[in-house]
Amino acid sequence: MRFTIDEQFLTDCFAEIVGTPSPVGYYVQLNPVLERYAARFGHTVTYDNKSTAYITLEGEDNSKTVLVGAHADTVGMMVRRIDPDGAIRVRMLGGINYNSIEGETVTVHTRDGRAYTGLMTCQAHSVHVFDECRTLERSDNTMMILLDADVHSKADVNALGIRNGDFVSVEPRCQLTENGYLKSRFIDDKAAIACVFTMLKYLSEHQLRPKYRTILAFPYSEEINFGGTYVPEGVSEYVAMDIGLIGPDYDGNEYKVSICAKDASAPYDYELTNRLIGYAEKAGCDYAVDVFYRYGTDGNAAVRAGNNLRAAAFGMAVYCSHGMERTHITGLRNTVNLLLAYVLDI
Repeated sequence: MRFTIDEQFLTDCFAEIVGTPSPVGYYVQLNPVLERYAARFGHTVTYDNKSTAYITLEGEDNSKTVLVGAHADTVGMMVRRIDPDGAIRVRMLGGINYNSIEGETVTVHTRDGRAYTGLMTCQAHSVHVFDECRTLERSDNTMMILLDADVHSKADVNALGIRNGDFVSVEPRCQLTENGYLKSRFIDDKAAIACVFTMLKYLSEHQLRPKYRTILAFPYSEEINFGGTYVPEGVSEYVAMDIGLIGPDYDGNEYKVSICAKDASAPYDYELTNRLIGYAEKAGCDYAVDVFYRYGTDGNAAVRAGNNLRAAAFGMAVYCSHGMERTHITGLRNTVNLLLAYVLDI
């Protein structure tokens, strides 16, 4: 059974969510957006003490509770030092790829709510000036932010309200081509969030309930490996919606939904992964099963934390993870179809 989903809503929702900054641990801007989308379909958002957002859907059978997680955090940075000339030095939040963001616009978010844009560059910033411009390793120690402001000293930067510990987000540059390619930073994992809300829209419009009580979770620390470590009481299954990878070892591509059988730490639950494969086939999804390297999800983080549950993972496959990523609307469609098949247990 194929589900007919609202693809315009899916892409519009993604564009808004990806345009809302949420580097690791910075939830103040995105949580109100999640609340608004939840309210659109008659739901409220609750939070734990880590500011993870939850939406709880009552099921046809509430004897079992499952959780679907789509992490709300993205890779980003934090101010660690302001140089005497006013350049800003940072530490990464999550596994950011500095080679990908060199030359990009970034935004510094102050603790009192102000925001300032700047240019992310290497200290050896010009081939006309520095012999090592092409060869210097891009790292925390060589990258810096040049504010788009008339600043020439640390005091000038401090006068703007910028201090060590301020969060830094990266311009996503979201673009959807006429033939369906989605190019943007942070498809990981904001496309999964858009898939979740597209699923909610389908349930609302068709007056459907999930088979079991279903908790939708949006944590802000997946990129630093512990977003799923806390799980609400009673959850027996944790299905992490996260990106699939594309590479020589993998069968996945931009048009498929990828089901992860194993990540860098451990295999996912045998029975639950088998069920996802069965749901994908029943829903007519084009899918791949892959084993991912240098990869993890909140699902296995929940298992490692000692929670008594099964875990599995699936999502749209992307090129250039943690950089300027690319997938296709067909992959998103397959992902929403698998999600609907899972929550409805068809």
